[in-house]
Amino acid sequence: MIPRLGVWTASGARLRWGGRLVAGVLALVAVSLVTAALVADRLFPPDLRRWQARSTLVTDERGEVLRAFITDDDAWRLPMTVADASPSYLKMLVAYEDHRFYRHPGVDPLALARAIAQAVRHGRVVSGGSTLTMQVARLLEPRPRTVGAKLVEMFRAVQLEARFSKREILGMYLTLAPFGGNLEGARAASLAYFDRPPATLTPGQAALLVTLPQSPTKRRPDLAPEAARAGRDALLRRMAAKGVLTRQAAQEGMSEPVPTGRRPLPFLAPHLADRLRRAAPPGSVIASTLDAGLQRRVEALTRDTQSTLEPAAEVAVLVMETGSRKARAYVGGSFTGPFGQIDMVAAPRSPGSALKPFVYGLGFEALPLHPETRINDAPTVFGDYAPRNFDGGFHGLVTVREALQQSLNVPAVKVLDRLGPARFLGRLREVGAQVGLPQPDAAPGLPLALGGLGLNLADLTNLYADLADGGQARPLLLTRPEEGERAARRPARRLMSPVAAWYVADILAQTPRPDGRAAVGGRWVAYKTGTSYGFRDAWAVGFTPTHVVGVWVGRPDGTPRPGAAGRDVAAPLLFRVVDLLPDRGTPPVPPPGVIDAGPGHALPPALALFDRGAPGSTMAEAVAPLRIAFPPDGAEVERADGQGGTPAPVPLEALGGRPPLRWLVNGLPLPEPSAGEEAGWVPDGIGFADIAVIDSSGQRAKATIRVR
Repeated sequence: MIPRLGVWTASGARLRWGGRLVAGVLALVAVSLVTAALVADRLFPPDLRRWQARSTLVTDERGEVLRAFITDDDAWRLPMTVADASPSYLKMLVAYEDHRFYRHPGVDPLALARAIAQAVRHGRVVSGGSTLTMQVARLLEPRPRTVGAKLVEMFRAVQLEARFSKREILGMYLTLAPFGGNLEGARAASLAYFDRPPATLTPGQAALLVTLPQSPTKRRPDLAPEAARAGRDALLRRMAAKGVLTRQAAQEGMSEPVPTGRRPLPFLAPHLADRLRRAAPPGSVIASTLDAGLQRRVEALTRDTQSTLEPAAEVAVLVMETGSRKARAYVGGSFTGPFGQIDMVAAPRSPGSALKPFVYGLGFEALPLHPETRINDAPTVFGDYAPRNFDGGFHGLVTVREALQQSLNVPAVKVLDRLGPARFLGRLREVGAQVGLPQPDAAPGLPLALGGLGLNLADLTNLYADLADGGQARPLLLTRPEEGERAARRPARRLMSPVAAWYVADILAQTPRPDGRAAVGGRWVAYKTGTSYGFRDAWAVGFTPTHVVGVWVGRPDGTPRPGAAGRDVAAPLLFRVVDLLPDRGTPPVPPPGVIDAGPGHALPPALALFDRGAPGSTMAEAVAPLRIAFPPDGAEVERADGQGGTPAPVPLEALGGRPPLRWLVNGLPLPEPSAGEEAGWVPDGIGFADIAVIDSSGQRAKATIRVR
């Protein structure tokens, strides 16, 4: 027994030693293979350049595509993630292409074994056995279909699985898959074939896109609609049989029409999209603050307005939310024609009288000035500068409210003279406005009050947003801020005090509309127009309780457009855009410190008259008060026909004052009557009209009437 035991013991030792040797060899081989794989992975990482060379995409705030940019290799390779796809599309894609996608490590051994067995049995390739990850590897590095290429794809698939999550790999497929021509990725295909984002695809549309990459040339719906239909319907029947879709959903999908052409990709807000693209890395998805629906409607209104202008004229519009300062619509121009690609939202121009509200606003804050303060609109010389009004005349003593509503020049220059041009310009720059002077090294002068500087539509509109926001200054937002950025935003500066901002808003809200309607009874809108020297730029900027709208009309090359004033050209478009905005919010309420100068309330003596001792004021006190006797304020007069069928003139009568008298209707002077004739006015239509009379001492009286 002992020898047997000894032999058994020795044999057992030899077996144990042999087993350890085999295990060691196998472990060494395994370690060597793993090491080789790691070295190969390090030396030959996956080439991700095709995936990284994506189209830059600009979207609205909710993710709707505004504009996509073609890649350097002329492909529409629009970035896409799993979150951008409809659930039915993803379910059918995985069920059709790789139903074990979420369980294998990049290579599916069962699918490979099935593919090899089918090839041996039929003598040809029946199924490729490629997983979605292997297809991504092939899309990243296209190679001829050979056994060697298949082995490389398998290696690359394992590399991708080690580096990326399943959702990221699926996102690569959704971005790179071919859909015919130069369309790559499901987002580009969905927009081009169905004009809708991939998240909203119907089951029939989703099925067509699932089958298309298998044969993107033979099944292109715009070239082979019947082949596309056959592939789609076969997939829908298969998905119904597997329970991925209900039979009803499959039948409805098969009844849908197949697209027979490619639609152009979205092309909204092209100026802003181009601006944002230049500031971002290639292949970025840039979320702007725009509202795509509002952008479409504003662009349509802008095209309507531009169609009435001469060919070289352009129109720019900017719409902002007051509280957030988000841009909601951005039209830099037509993007066609000789100057259409110039972004006129960002181009500096002369704002004309659109700058006057800020002169008065800072005057309300820093000077003894109130909307009901009287100021003399009379010939005045400031050194070698003698401003005149748009109508060529002077209106005598007017309130500041009337001076701003009628956009009189001399009162605005008087206020700026007292305020100081450097102080005014410095405040605009402090709150972020990019202001340029005609001579950068020269000291700012009084022409600033009348628009003698360069300012773009974006900055001007944002200044009006400061007015609407109680004088608080915030930056304009063009891209959607991240949470951290949003939390870090703090209002750092003020354009003017809340009281001053309210005074200006109250004045502008009572300015008559361009169509002659009084600014009462409708939605609350405060607005101002402007016209630069030589009619080169026509402006209108206004705000509701929630939004601000800026409009510019002109020629980008600065050519004059005689007669094209802001009130006639830009203001009508402003109110059409305002009509698109939600009618919500309430007008601003008077903040603490507002001085009520309404009926029964007298101004403090220090605020009664701005320029005491001026000739106009003393002359006005020496004569009887001037007033309009006919037609009285608030009257309705009938537009009657005279002899020959022409409209009869409305007689104009005034009492008091110092002759000669001068009559104006809607700010325009009437021809002086001949000797022995009484003053009269022939209405050119029905609606509201502002009638004013000025005497030689500077007194002024006005009446608003309605012609019916």
